[in-house]
Amino acid sequence: MRFLPYPEASAVPNIIVDGAANARTVLALSHWPKSGTPAALKADTSTQIVFRYLDSPASHVSADAVSNNHFDEDGVLGVFALLQPNRAARHRALIIDAAQAGDFGVYARREAARVAFVLSAHADASTSPFPQEIFRRGYQELTGELYVRLLDVLPKLVEDQAAFRPLWEDEDARLSESEARLDRGDVRIEERRDLDLAIVRAATSDAVHPYALHSRTERTRVLLLLGRYAEVQYRYEGWVQMASRRPAPRVDLSALADELNQSESSGGRWTFDGVDHITPRLHLEGAKDTTIPGDTLVARVEHHLRTGAPAWDPYDR
Repeated sequence: MRFLPYPEASAVPNIIVDGAANARTVLALSHWPKSGTPAALKADTSTQIVFRYLDSPASHVSADAVSNNHFDEDGVLGVFALLQPNRAARHRALIIDAAQAGDFGVYARREAARVAFVLSAHADASTSPFPQEIFRRGYQELTGELYVRLLDVLPKLVEDQAAFRPLWEDEDARLSESEARLDRGDVRIEERRDLDLAIVRAATSDAVHPYALHSRTERTRVLLLLGRYAEVQYRYEGWVQMASRRPAPRVDLSALADELNQSESSGGRWTFDGVDHITPRLHLEGAKDTTIPGDTLVARVEHHLRTGAPAWDPYDR
């Protein structure tokens, strides 16, 4: 089996890791919505699903290629595990941890966060050591190029994260700073477990690194109140099929945006991205700070989450 870019893979029997199946897909190893992945293999990340597949010879299929329709850390780590199972097995815990960091901003070992940072840096034109020419290509061509190149990088990366320090040290420092703010209480997290909601408060509008925040709370609905800056976020866990737990279903917050606009006097307008976006936000456009008091925002967000109908269901029947 070999990796083929998604358009090319659609011409041969293939396994899709982490994305959407195409007409020639014989098996999807993916936590994506309605992926059709066999129930016995389901896990929180697609990389975990790949390892379960490798552990289950009875589930193995014949395919010429493996591919994915998008690039992200979970996708490339899962493809790597499928193509190099013996090498991946030696670093299984690290690879699974790094996939969770890349997708969910949750990690157990700092080395895993650094692996995810390095993969992300390679895929960003502003930080990538890859030729800048590849970033001028179309999305599918770029995606295929990133997979091919990073599948060559990964064997060394999982062995020695220190060798890639220039690609992770700045992001790592920002993570450390956010963790220190949480430890000091400069950033506080209040959980409403019945609503799967975390309310994050800080006196200033300084950003909090998502890895620091998400590793401190499992709540998948997040209300940020940072100084006068405010937004609601739905975490990625609510878009995919989770196996270890079921996040609260997403509620359409468009009506809440309309309601907030009746009170907002900053000159900006509240807008909601939509429940089908991977990580949608309810946020203010045209102004940085809101004029609506934080306690009012909390009360209105809680009301809409409590009374709103589920509007997104990623799970296979």
